[in-house]
Amino acid sequence: MSNAKVLPLLEANGQGVAPCCPPLTERPMTAEEAERAARMFKALGDPVRLRLFSAVASHEGGEACVCDISNVGVSQPTVSHHLKKLREAGLLTSERRGTWVYYRVEPSVLAAMGKLLAMPAAA
Repeated sequence: MSNAKVLPLLEANGQGVAPCCPPLTERPMTAEEAERAARMFKALGDPVRLRLFSAVASHEGGEACVCDISNVGVSQPTVSHHLKKLREAGLLTSERRGTWVYYRVEPSVLAAMGKLLAMPAAA
């Protein structure tokens, strides 16, 4: 297990989860909010990580076994490294079942990402 500090993309607010940061068009981000958002974007800034994230997010049932998503053109240890980085950024959760690890994207993560990049409603 890693001892790395994970900065959550989402925060508990008593009514489920809320985005860590306001929409970019709402107000300037604080330094802490920018740090959290940058961690997410940095994790997704690698093409292999983006493909893995997409593979998990679009997989039937909302979760994917590592055995089903590892065909991204890199070795298995490299896939594991990239999945670890996505977990550390708070974009994926994982669960070991026997010898396989299953990954999922929480729906609230996708919702938070959408809210962060949302344009304001026209008046």
